[in-house]
Amino acid sequence: MTISDRDREHIFERLRHGAVPERGLEAFAVGIERHRAEIHRLLDLAGSGEGVVKFLRGGYGCGKTFISRLALLDAQAKGFATSFVVVSDNDFHIHKFEVLYRKVVQELGTSSCPKGALGDIVDRWFARVENALIDAGADENSSDFDQKVQKRIDEEIQCLTGGKAPEDLGRVLREVFKLKQAGKVGEAGALLSWLSGSENVASSEKKSAGVKGDISTQDALAYLRGILEIVKAAGYGGLVIVIDEAETILRMRSDVRGKSLNGIRQIVDAADKFPGLFWIFTGTPDFFDTRRGVAGLQPLHDRIQFQREGGLVSMRQPQLELRPFDRARLKDVGLRLRQLYPGGDPNIVAQKVSPEVIEARVDEVTKGFGGDVGIVPRQFLRTLVNMFDVIAENPDADLQRQARTSDLPRTPVEDRAAEGKKPVEYEPEPEDQKGYGVEF
Repeated sequence: MTISDRDREHIFERLRHGAVPERGLEAFAVGIERHRAEIHRLLDLAGSGEGVVKFLRGGYGCGKTFISRLALLDAQAKGFATSFVVVSDNDFHIHKFEVLYRKVVQELGTSSCPKGALGDIVDRWFARVENALIDAGADENSSDFDQKVQKRIDEEIQCLTGGKAPEDLGRVLREVFKLKQAGKVGEAGALLSWLSGSENVASSEKKSAGVKGDISTQDALAYLRGILEIVKAAGYGGLVIVIDEAETILRMRSDVRGKSLNGIRQIVDAADKFPGLFWIFTGTPDFFDTRRGVAGLQPLHDRIQFQREGGLVSMRQPQLELRPFDRARLKDVGLRLRQLYPGGDPNIVAQKVSPEVIEARVDEVTKGFGGDVGIVPRQFLRTLVNMFDVIAENPDADLQRQARTSDLPRTPVEDRAAEGKKPVEYEPEPEDQKGYGVEF
């Protein structure tokens, strides 16, 4: 595949900081062909009008964030809009649907607008509404053309959502169109911010559209359905939403855990009411299998339980299992990155970083983890990229004199793994085995 110099720089800059790149992932994706094929199958289902949900299951270092990021790139290549959000104990509990809605909409992206794409999507939809009226015989130069567009905007919202869209959704969109036609871009932007879930829009800005207050948790999913339909009406195949690091729920208070798990259950149960929406959740085995997590909420556990059949695992079940890296796969990733490296003379890097050197680096990184290759991909990639950088900047230096990888700092999760502890830190509670009640 062809990858731009800009994307090469992006890949290595992200890897230097132990983060998953947002672009160019296909260039060093190794050993996930079957998983990717399953994601593509579900994208095709969503594109045909199905509402689907998938849970990516894997331990730390298995590549959950990587494959979910790659899924978004694949989705955008197929004409979908996408959004990527991360569960946080500080500012994002899944059961608070108004927060979920705000984060999803504010992170909307497309192939042409990677982030903050709501305004672009709405503009594309407005243009389609106008073109449909013109094709039907309306005169775009007539004095009442804009009024016809506003009327059609409201009619389409109601038609697309089966009449279930909140009335304020239509009001705001009509006013946004009106303000843009009048050249009042700032005022239109304020209303789009309100539609994105912002709680910081002045009442005077909202007054022009006849709305009060903010989007509530009770209405948030109805607004999300409206946004989904606008996305599709604007010409996109559907919407893919990633909810990353669901295992963070395990660190929350018992009442918040129960509410969050019930929030996921509600999303799963309502999937068929969101045609063209593909949810992807990522989580660790602990999150799915313990009573502190999914197994503690029986209705959710029954719906998405992970199953084996004669030691084999189907890719098509609700949970898609990601296996840990092995030595060969980690080496293959290293070789691909060596080919992609953008700095200095690539022949120098290729000459000094041989396959044997990469194998030795795998052994070096895994020393502190009892030889466990699966736990160290990010640490390995950071140290490997550092090696590339040092060689590119010092082509005459002796590789054997470079700093050992043990000198490089580890993340808290890697420190816990080196101590034989679980990546997610929480104190077990007596109530964990009681599980959670169903909430609506």
